[in-house]
Amino acid sequence: MTSLPPSVLDPTWLRLVDDAAIFPPGNAPLHEATTAYGARRDAWYAGFVGSFVLRDTDLPQVRGFGAPLSVVVTGGAGQVAGPVGLASKLGLEVAGLEIALRDLDDLPGNARRVVAAVDEVRNQLGDDVTVHVELPQTEPTAGWLAAADEVGAAELRLKFRTGGTEAHAFPSSAALASWIDAALDRETPFKCTAGLHGALRHRDPETGFEHHGFLNVLVATRHAFDGASTDDVTGILEQQDKATLVGLAMETELSGARRWFTSFGSCSVTEPLDELVGTGLLEEA
Repeated sequence: MTSLPPSVLDPTWLRLVDDAAIFPPGNAPLHEATTAYGARRDAWYAGFVGSFVLRDTDLPQVRGFGAPLSVVVTGGAGQVAGPVGLASKLGLEVAGLEIALRDLDDLPGNARRVVAAVDEVRNQLGDDVTVHVELPQTEPTAGWLAAADEVGAAELRLKFRTGGTEAHAFPSSAALASWIDAALDRETPFKCTAGLHGALRHRDPETGFEHHGFLNVLVATRHAFDGASTDDVTGILEQQDKATLVGLAMETELSGARRWFTSFGSCSVTEPLDELVGTGLLEEA
């Protein structure tokens, strides 16, 4: 596999952001996005960026792209094998697969079908390829939790959608806290996607949407792991005062949280980087 470049960054910040530039609201043209990804390989912050995220339908357009890819499966479990085989044929490096559960009436059954589909292609993927299963943005119902059980038992990973282009795509802090709790209960790593380009929770002045902050999520995850109550975790997710949150982050062993909160997809790499530098937790080299 193609190795990522060496990094000067503290391990806490390594591969924190997956480059999802082609997804909304960025919607960068694929060629421009892959070129920009490659151009960052010699930057001081290169290690801050993990894989390049694209749809399975985009694979034919990136033949020869020599960087790790996270492939979003646009269909159901039956569509897992096709992209895996195509990527292999094109000589592409698949670092991860991401697939959403869509059968809301039978989430556990849907999860089992995904697990079975992944098992069928595991020899092609290799054991080090991560598979993230996206659960719907609902409160953790019995079915939701049972699906999380299936994901955890198969040693796959969870994916939580934390934003989007409409207000309903942003989960409440209480809901996100419950998702984090469910992941930790199952000792299952998770990634987030959408809406986390800011380090701190904030209200977007243009849309009015309340965005979660990736630093809030990181600190909250560590405190949840250390036994904090759901109310306390929710409070950390809602913290908008920079001095308070940064102070809490400095008192928290954040590197351990990365075992669980592994990364988040963002249509911008520079915005979360600049935000992190602005907190003083990361010093520009």
